[in-house]
Amino acid sequence: MIPLIVLCVFAFVVVLLLVLVIRTFNTVARLRNATDNAWAQIDVQLTRRHDLIPNLVETVKGYAAHERQTLEAVIAARSAAISAQGPTQQAQAETALSGTLKSLLSLTESYPELRANTAFATVQRELAAAENRIAYARQYYNDAVLAYNNAITTFPTNILAGNAPAKFYFGTSGDERGNVQVKF
Repeated sequence: MIPLIVLCVFAFVVVLLLVLVIRTFNTVARLRNATDNAWAQIDVQLTRRHDLIPNLVETVKGYAAHERQTLEAVIAARSAAISAQGPTQQAQAETALSGTLKSLLSLTESYPELRANTAFATVQRELAAAENRIAYARQYYNDAVLAYNNAITTFPTNILAGNAPAKFYFGTSGDERGNVQVKF
């Protein structure tokens, strides 16, 4: 016959392991949900940005009708960004869109009357605010991905996470990492 104390210790160890397994499983689930939520927040901000672009293009059209190539590039980049799937493809598309927007916004140097247009100024301010919110959302998402990826790759969580796929960071392209050129 097994002494009662041994049975109690065994039962305690089993319950403790069960609690640890449940806690670990729930931690991974919460982290996965946090990364999904963070990605949804990026998507909301990108949608806002994409919605502002047609207003900007229409405002510029009236002043810079012969800048058709620039306007078409912005529209094409916006379409690509809207149809992009997942963080990697989305980051590439958003980088391309940022580049075309920079060229569109640089038209104000050639068209001072455009810079003075209140509709253009309003959309430009809204776009700048959207860019700031996107930057914050990207940072939050990447922090959530870091926590999740750490959880699924470190012991003992990795045992319970099994084959949980790692999430990808919302990165930037090499162009955005370079030195900023300032010309006077």
